[in-house]
Amino acid sequence: MKMILIVEDDLEIGNVLQEILIAEGYRIARAFSGTEALLFLSNHSPDLVLLDLMLPGLCGEEVLRAIQDIPVIVLSAKVDLDHKVDLLSGGAVDYITKPFYPRELLARIAIHLRTFRSSLNQGILVFDELELNMDTRLLNVQGKEIKLTRTEFAILKLLMINPNQVITKSQLLDRISDDTPDCTEGSLKMHISNLRKKLREVSEKDSIEAIWGIGFKMKSQ
Repeated sequence: MKMILIVEDDLEIGNVLQEILIAEGYRIARAFSGTEALLFLSNHSPDLVLLDLMLPGLCGEEVLRAIQDIPVIVLSAKVDLDHKVDLLSGGAVDYITKPFYPRELLARIAIHLRTFRSSLNQGILVFDELELNMDTRLLNVQGKEIKLTRTEFAILKLLMINPNQVITKSQLLDRISDDTPDCTEGSLKMHISNLRKKLREVSEKDSIEAIWGIGFKMKSQ
């Protein structure tokens, strides 16, 4: 049974979310402040986090920056487009504006749980026709194997783990630094260009989309 952490200080909204999710078969954990959320996450690993932004103590943006390898859906009354883009660039996999429709929320949760966690547990990341083996570091596209450099593998792995998220250049450099200490800001563009070329040569599709002025994300065909 999947566990979802609800980070929401509004008791009424939190109770509504809890009721909806329990009825759908999820296990629920609650946090009422940013500090409480991080304390919970230091000892537990939920399958998904529903995160409000206006929280006592640490704000939602600070909590988001501290979460790694767990899909986060932001729930907020803020509707400013630039703010949404910043959050999606900053680590959130999705953004839902309050008031929300329960059916839409449940559908988005199901999608992100399926694309994020199930593929990780199998040791193979899947996106459209791409299959990335986490153990052998080989990429399979339409039955053809593609050999990737260490840096190309790290870049593609990060993008495929977060298929709906725009990853900025600075985030790429930061998150792949342990695996690829030789990758620099100057060489990153070359690595991504080579990776995109390898993918196009096999599938004739551009599976990595450049978001002008922001970064990169996976592109569904």
